[in-house]
Amino acid sequence: MIIDGHNDLALTLWEGKEPIHVDLAAAEEAGFAGGFFAMNVPSPGSLAFDAVPYALPLSSEIPFEEAARITDELYEVLVGLPVRIVTSVDDFRPGSVGAVVHIEGAEAIAPDLSNLESWYERGLRSLGPVWSRPNAFGRGVPFAFPASPDTGPGLTAAGVELVRACNRLGILVDLSHLNAAGFWDVASVSAAPLVATHSNAHALSPSTRNLTDRQLAAIRDTGGVVGVNFAVTFLRADGLHLPDETPIEEIVRHVDHLVELMGVDHVALGSDFDGCTPPQALDDATKVPALLDALAARGWGDDDLRALCHRNWLRVLAVTWR
Repeated sequence: MIIDGHNDLALTLWEGKEPIHVDLAAAEEAGFAGGFFAMNVPSPGSLAFDAVPYALPLSSEIPFEEAARITDELYEVLVGLPVRIVTSVDDFRPGSVGAVVHIEGAEAIAPDLSNLESWYERGLRSLGPVWSRPNAFGRGVPFAFPASPDTGPGLTAAGVELVRACNRLGILVDLSHLNAAGFWDVASVSAAPLVATHSNAHALSPSTRNLTDRQLAAIRDTGGVVGVNFAVTFLRADGLHLPDETPIEEIVRHVDHLVELMGVDHVALGSDFDGCTPPQALDDATKVPALLDALAARGWGDDDLRALCHRNWLRVLAVTWR
């Protein structure tokens, strides 16, 4: 059973595009039991990772009213999919696809948090305070390579209250896309395990989107989890956008680093399918078993593979959701 930390299928369908990486019926047959289905209000324009070094500009803040409208539309796309909305770890079952409702970038949450509980009632169980652009709750980490994730100030006062409210309700707080100051603000406030649903090791690929060894150790020390991102630009040491020249072993390299530093109980999958460009050999959800085969060839046993594929996510969600 494979549980994945991030996909952008709902956004792809909302934009009127054909999914690239996630065919739900085919993925289900390949052991995909679902995971975190993101709702993300897109920024104007597109991101180009074609050359390094890069420092990509981001849009200004998205107004709450616009973000709320678009997120409502994304939610309707998500609940219209042939998936089970997951609000308990028992909702994940082999042979069917379960979806954790995840807001990526909290622009759709009112700064006074007045609609957070209504979103919880609609099934929201995971939230990233920011995507990479700034909002009322904090600042995301802009896309740059090579560069540090320490790019500016952290959470606002509203962001601190958002983390506390998520803890109270039992909503996972996702550290992916936060800058370093925001990361440490969450770490100082949150009573739940620290989680980055789709991030990699900065020591191996110095993108702002990746986590330093100090950040990874902090996640480990709270009993948290990092979901390994399949985006080639966050995997490669040179940061280049070369999917046809990036082997699965680049993902294995990051898994090895995370396991060496954190232990196998703190590493999971966080593909970013339909929101990134993965290695060509892993360009849809049905091919994830090829990654597991590569790990097995390096001596991974069945118990460790189960931890990576689903057990670590289930453990953290059970603690966080209470």
